[in-house]
Amino acid sequence: MSLPPSKPPVPGPVKIPPSRWRWAWWLLAYASLGLGVIGIVVPGLPTVPFVLLSAFAAARGSQRLHDWLLAHPQFGPMIRDWQAHGAVSRRAKWLAVSMMAACAVIMFLTASRWWMAATGTAIMTVVAIWLWARPEPTRPPH
Repeated sequence: MSLPPSKPPVPGPVKIPPSRWRWAWWLLAYASLGLGVIGIVVPGLPTVPFVLLSAFAAARGSQRLHDWLLAHPQFGPMIRDWQAHGAVSRRAKWLAVSMMAACAVIMFLTASRWWMAATGTAIMTVVAIWLWARPEPTRPPH
């Protein structure tokens, strides 16, 4: 006699285990979220990596912040895509690469030595290549 098929478990809220380092995760979560929010208006300061870092740290230090980030209309889908598939939207990729290109131009115009701007630009190029190698989220048809 076989057992009836069971439904897959429904993921619920993640419970943060008690840890003596919980305060450090909490601090990192809020600090990185603050930097991410500042990055929305400051050219050259990235938003997405700081928000992802905030979600990672909040999952270990602040259940309330983690739940808020996942439910946020702007941040939530991006975080869920990253957590589920390591995916980054095409819009976010284009925005990141555009900002990196603008920063590269500014560096070449203002750096005291060309190799300083070239080093920063080379690092941003490697990051851009890695970013475009990330999968894009799959969205169900509307």
